[in-house]
Order: sequence, then structure tokens, then C-alpha cells
Amino acid sequence: MPEGHSVRRLARQFGDVFGGRRLTVSSPQGRFSGGAALLDGRTLLVAEAHGKHLFLHFDNTLVLHVHLGLYGAWSFGGDSTFAGSSSIGAPRRVGERETFPDANDGDGAGTNGGSAYAGPPDPVGAVRVRLASSNGWADLRGATTCEAITAAEADAVLARLGPDPLRNLRGDAGRFAANLQGRKTPVAALLMDQKIIAGVGNVYRAEVLFRRRIDPWLPGTALPDAEARKLWRDVVTVMNDGVADGRIITTTPRYWSEHGKATAAALKNGTFPARDNAHYVYKRDGMPCRVCGTTVLIAELAGRKLYWCPFCQQQA
Repeated sequence: MPEGHSVRRLARQFGDVFGGRRLTVSSPQGRFSGGAALLDGRTLLVAEAHGKHLFLHFDNTLVLHVHLGLYGAWSFGGDSTFAGSSSIGAPRRVGERETFPDANDGDGAGTNGGSAYAGPPDPVGAVRVRLASSNGWADLRGATTCEAITAAEADAVLARLGPDPLRNLRGDAGRFAANLQGRKTPVAALLMDQKIIAGVGNVYRAEVLFRRRIDPWLPGTALPDAEARKLWRDVVTVMNDGVADGRIITTTPRYWSEHGKATAAALKNGTFPARDNAHYVYKRDGMPCRVCGTTVLIAELAGRKLYWCPFCQQQA
């Protein structure tokens, strides 16, 4: 499931390519025909994200609310002036990183194989909703939620969600700490609860707990306020890095090469680490911890796989 940084990048992209534009909205699949009719011909005013939820606000006060879930994805394409990546969401080719087309492959932003742009291609697969302007298009497939709602209904969705680290508003750190400390549930499960904190998924959950050396099985009530606030700040940091990088990277540069440290050239050029070096514990079960060498463990928690180092993250 795309985590909060991917949805924030989606919102930014929609604002960039469709903001202030009158859009044609359709449902090639047919499942969203009623909602599409309400939005067709309207102008997109604002695109915003909160956690894993995307809200596209139109000039008739209606909102397109999308939650991608496990299988949802947006694909984009258009002419040479349409600056958009070709896919954000699942399935992703490399972890949480969206994919970009070659300039002339005809599958996304570009000139459709060198020929003049002639509008969106015929829909492929079960396209729930298509948004199209004069120079580009966006198709949604497989989303858990796709609905046209009122602004009041959008506010009600937001009211059910916890604070978003990518907004990081005044008081959010304290609200997050209070949310954790009011529950006896293991902190690793609480981080996946979107009512506690919005946008954190399985990758960020495992990685920030390791970075803060927190036992994932520690009850939320046992986490000191100061540590809860530090945890919040670390989530803010790594998720903002994810927005900037387009992928989740939680390790420091010393782990980015085969020999344990990044080269000066790699750091100077802003080179990303190989996928295998981007995380401390996520999907590294059975492998030695990068810090202490202890075998990284895996367990099921709240229906998702949890990864942690039993030495670095042992409860004090």
C-alpha cells in the first residue's frame, strides 16, 4: 500500500498538471459513472493529501476522495508540456518509488512515440475514473475508495484521522504522543492505526522504530512522552525525505555501498542507495542487523509483517 509520502506527491502532481484546469471526468469501467457525471466539466481548484487519503476539490464544492488501498494506482500521460510521472501507487516496480516513462515511449509524459498528441489513449483495464485536460490525462485503477463527496463529508473523513507528519501542525506532536499513551496496544500496531497517526505504513513503521531503538511490542502506555515526541519528529523527517526522493530511504549514507560507507562522489551527486541498502530492518528477516549483527526477526502483527532487531530494540 502506498504510504503517506506517495500520496503527498500525488497531490502535488495533480496540482501541477491539473490545477486551475477544466477537466473531462469519465468512468470507462462504469463503476463511478454517477460521480464522474457530477465532476465532469468542472475546474480542479486544490489537490491535497492527508495520510493515505487524496482529496481533489472542484469548483462546484464537490471533492473526489480517493484511497488507493493495496491495489490502487494512478497512471498519467500527455503531450510534451505535461510534466507527470507515469505511475504512482501499486503495483510499483521498486518498493515505494513511482515509475517514469522514457521520453518517447508513448506511455506517459512525452510525445507519444514522436507523433503529435491526439488525446488520451483508449482505456486499458478497469479504469475507475479518468481525468483529462487538453494536454494530458490521469487514470485510476483498483482503488479501495473512489467517491464524489461534499466538503462537509471530506471534513468528516479528516476528523477520523490522526495527525499527518507531512503537515506537522502546531500541537500534532503532543496529539500523537497522547494517542499512543492512551492505548495498551503494542506501539508497532499503533503506528499502523490511521486514527493514531495518518500516513505511516509497514515500511516506515519498521524503520522508525528501529531508528529510535524502540521495542515494537512495547505498549503505547509505556512509551515516555519525550520518546513519543522524538518518534514523531523522526517520522516527520523520514517521510519528508520520502516526498523529496520519491522512495523510502531510512539508512544513512554509510550503508549505501558494498563496503559499508558511501563514496564521496556518490554523496556529492546525491546518488540513491541500491534497494537492498535503503532500509535497516524492513524485509531483512534472517539477515544480520546492520548495526549489531543480530539476526533480524519477523512476526505477524495486526495482519502485517513486522521486522525488528531483538538486540537493538530490546525493552529497557
